[in-house]
Amino acid sequence: MYKLMRLRWNFLTTYLLCQEAFQASGPFLPKQRAVGIPPNNRQHLSSDTIVGLCLQGHSAVRVTGPMKGRSSASSEDSVEPSHKPLVVEEAWLLNRPRSDFEHHAQPGPDASPRSKEQDDTATPLPTGARRSASFNWKSDTSQPAVDSSDQTQSISTHQPPSLTSTSPDRPPGGKRAEAARHDAASTDGKHDPSQQHEYRAALRSPFSVTLMAFMTAVLGITLLYAIVDSSWSRQVEEKGCRMSYMRPSYVRLHEFDTEHTHFATKYSLYLYREQGIDTNNKLRGAPVLFIPGNAGSYKQVRPVAAEAANYFHDALQQDPDTTARGVRPLDFFTVDFNEDITAFHGQTMLDQADYLNEAIRFILALYQDPRMTSRGVDLPEPTSVLILGHSMGGIVARTMLTMPNYQSNSINTIITMSAPHARAPVTFDGQIVSIYNDINNYWRQAYAQKWANDNPLWHVTLVSIAGGGLDTVVPSDYANIESLVPETNGFTVFTTGIPTVWTSMDHQAILWCDQFRKVLTRAIFDVIDARRPSQTKPRAERMRMFKKRFLTGMEMSAEKALSNNEPTTLLTVGDDFLASAAHGEQLVLRDLGGKPELEAHLLRIPSDRLSNGMQFNLLTNSPLDSPSEHGHLEVLFCSPAGHQSLQSSELVHLKLGPLSDQVDAVKLLCKNAAADQILLPASTDLTAQPFVSKTGQGHLPFIFLQYDMEDIAEYLYVAVIDKAAKPTSAFVVADFSSETQAKRIQTVGAGRLAALGLTMTLPGDRPMTTEVKFPNLKSSLVALHLEIHSPACSSKQLLFSPMIRQYLAHPHESRFYVNARRVDLSMHGAAPFLPPPLTPSRANDQGLSLQIWTDPTCESSLEIRLTVDILGSLGKLVIRYRTVFAAFPLLIVSLVLRKQFRVYDSTGVFISFSDSLDSCLKQSLPLVLLSLTLLSLSLRGSETSTTGILWDSWDANAPTTDFHSNDLLTGTRDSFFWFLVPLIGVVCIGTGWASSSVDVSILVHHLVGEGGIRLLASLLGVDLHTQPICLAGRVPGSTITRSALSESLMKSGLPQAMISTITPIRSCFSCYGCYRSIYPYLPFGYATSQFIGSPLSLRTTTFFRLCLSFSWSRT
Repeated sequence: MYKLMRLRWNFLTTYLLCQEAFQASGPFLPKQRAVGIPPNNRQHLSSDTIVGLCLQGHSAVRVTGPMKGRSSASSEDSVEPSHKPLVVEEAWLLNRPRSDFEHHAQPGPDASPRSKEQDDTATPLPTGARRSASFNWKSDTSQPAVDSSDQTQSISTHQPPSLTSTSPDRPPGGKRAEAARHDAASTDGKHDPSQQHEYRAALRSPFSVTLMAFMTAVLGITLLYAIVDSSWSRQVEEKGCRMSYMRPSYVRLHEFDTEHTHFATKYSLYLYREQGIDTNNKLRGAPVLFIPGNAGSYKQVRPVAAEAANYFHDALQQDPDTTARGVRPLDFFTVDFNEDITAFHGQTMLDQADYLNEAIRFILALYQDPRMTSRGVDLPEPTSVLILGHSMGGIVARTMLTMPNYQSNSINTIITMSAPHARAPVTFDGQIVSIYNDINNYWRQAYAQKWANDNPLWHVTLVSIAGGGLDTVVPSDYANIESLVPETNGFTVFTTGIPTVWTSMDHQAILWCDQFRKVLTRAIFDVIDARRPSQTKPRAERMRMFKKRFLTGMEMSAEKALSNNEPTTLLTVGDDFLASAAHGEQLVLRDLGGKPELEAHLLRIPSDRLSNGMQFNLLTNSPLDSPSEHGHLEVLFCSPAGHQSLQSSELVHLKLGPLSDQVDAVKLLCKNAAADQILLPASTDLTAQPFVSKTGQGHLPFIFLQYDMEDIAEYLYVAVIDKAAKPTSAFVVADFSSETQAKRIQTVGAGRLAALGLTMTLPGDRPMTTEVKFPNLKSSLVALHLEIHSPACSSKQLLFSPMIRQYLAHPHESRFYVNARRVDLSMHGAAPFLPPPLTPSRANDQGLSLQIWTDPTCESSLEIRLTVDILGSLGKLVIRYRTVFAAFPLLIVSLVLRKQFRVYDSTGVFISFSDSLDSCLKQSLPLVLLSLTLLSLSLRGSETSTTGILWDSWDANAPTTDFHSNDLLTGTRDSFFWFLVPLIGVVCIGTGWASSSVDVSILVHHLVGEGGIRLLASLLGVDLHTQPICLAGRVPGSTITRSALSESLMKSGLPQAMISTITPIRSCFSCYGCYRSIYPYLPFGYATSQFIGSPLSLRTTTFFRLCLSFSWSRT
């Protein structure tokens, strides 16, 4: 992709030069050249003349007057240029068809016909050879001189100069030359003004194209508008981040100078201190290094660092248990990269990684200096630093481990935010693509080692956090690390699924979002253990803590703490109470706290063999109490107590039922389930979004418990204890559901779903939680729309409104929809150009899944309608195919330019872009797009295939995983998206036609205005009122018009401005482009003597421009 982008800009630069050279030279060539000379006569045009004409033909004008020029074989090299005023005349004969000239050709006195034998026997020059030619640039003596007093003379009345070929090698001849000479002689007369006016109007009309080209262009522009409009207005997620506040201060570490790294003069290192909390600059805890991203600032560390300082000061510091576990404050270091553009330059990324490795070495040395630290003497000196990276800073963090100056084991934990791990976000620089490949290969090969001693990254954990759909800078698909890191060492998570966050966030908001920074700082403190030299807990413990904080807890790999917990409660239950326990039925409790005494409810856990596929689910809007808390609700899992467990003095004794005092009462030993509670956003008829409002007001989150039967097989009862002393609005819904009731699989694909949609009906006796899987819906390019209908249920009787969780098992993406009636679904699944995962997931874990919570007390059926949002899906193409939309026009322009050159080779007429595009639409473009479409279909095989269906049969021993298998064409293996190639092609055709047809000078005429023109003139030292100006056929003394100057400025200035923003030699192009745009409007003496009057400088300048264009393509 990088090479295509770079080739495109080089190609467009050369294309503009070639267009200008061919079109600008038309008015200056001999008449037979304007009409068209056979290809074997083109050696008459010398390179020096063509180079000079490239500039003389600026903005479709030509110069007439007493100017003298020379060619490479001219004998008038020593003649001084004339300083007489020049007259700029419109070259309206530029693209005039040859038939027009032949139709009006008349014999003239200059016509010296050449015999047919001479014409037929003419032998073309060998390839690479060129005959010398010279042209007489003097004014035709037969042409009347221009009277300077006639300032209002029409442009069409100016006669072209007589350009007479003086080449001694080949006399002009042939039918075309004869027609040209006849036409040259006829120019002494006057053309029909009406016919000339019609011809000019036809040339200047932007709609002078065929119906096919026009309709294709309109279709392309319409699709482009639909795509852009969809990305802005459809499938747009709500912003729910609350603002964060802090009191930052920064301490620059001047000691980290050039003695430590040669980048010290370029970059700098800072220590963050929170005012009011950090009273001194001494190091007190575990080191954390923040790495900013592309054009990022070192001050972006302040939201997270401030929250960490306040959280430790207000909560952790007062708890002796946390300090006993090794929890200490965090010392945040940050780096000032002077807002370097990391995403566009690979060497910059390497420089930053080299600097950061030395910075870590320096930071660890600071903790060995007693003057810089105030840590306890019982704590070891740190040997590693925790890394926190944003955007490209996360890639730099991974690069550090591959650098030669990396200190072993100095990094063991990396947390990245909106970092494009999978591939480079922009591929303009070839080095950054190569660096990406080297880094990713290093990480893959490291984790592919069988033994831990051979894996240098065995102890490293990597957590990649993505912002979701609101991030339009870096596609969140690129944050996926499944192709780099196994599940034992890292995972990818989206902020929409992080408990208490539940919102998407843009590229910058992920740094300051208050909900997210609270979760992030708590996760960091969870893994800190200052008692160890590494300052962190072991790798397995770190992974468990990160999953507990960042994941929903409903994943298949989620660990349950129930089996590892110790019993906390001893229940004494009478026989009558046990007999009333519900056996595998639903439990529904409303308005907890209705009775003054403690109330308990028992559910008997099914124990038959048919219960292996069952699940236990509990939902409540009241927080669950831990063993030492005295709240409203407690959930226990109980089993018969043994004699040894009854001797424990830490157990809480509870008696249930009137017969609990009898000797034969049953004693149950119970464990508290509060450690496994899952937070869900509240879903009522008053809630609209899952996140809490920006003011901090909202409903308390729901609590959900979910256990498979394997997790609770050792228990007999589930005890729900109502401990509320006063009536509340809390509710509890619990049930046991079988897999056949709670789970459904729909194998419908995107094609059928787009054509017919899908309607599902859930029965009235459904369980509280129902899960529907769509294993064939896994592309991030598909947007869906879902509607829920339940007309027979009254909202006043509902305990909660329907809630939907849309999730992907890989990566860990969850989105919640509360009070769900009509919702838009989108996901970050299989995205274009992403490499496949290290380990292919199971078939049941692939694709989109919907988890639906409904009130079981509403016994009416539930209808669900799922359709494809076609317009919403178009918007998904923008961020994922932005580089393709930029590179694909290379193909279109190549075909159009090829056609222009072929027509020129055969006729001598350089046709316009619109005419060439129309011809390509009838021949080459449909064939090319059809071929690419068929090729993309042939390359689409299984997920583990390396090259596709067509090629896998030829190579049976291909490797199981090819991480570059999605790099070709549209970057996806889904055959549903066969239309992407023609769609992108039509869009590029439409934009190309529009850009070539619209007169940009009209736009700039209004944008620049008279003030801009006068400002430019003043900078150039030109007085628009007093200086004589040569413009559009006007003689000195005429008044310059604003539109004419704007038109000339844009016709050369706009291409030069576009090129100058891309090329590294932008100053040369910019200066030359500005000078060339305004030189026709400079005073006569300056324009003639300084520029036009010097053939050598004119040719040298033009040749220099060509050299710059081609030399840059080789750098």
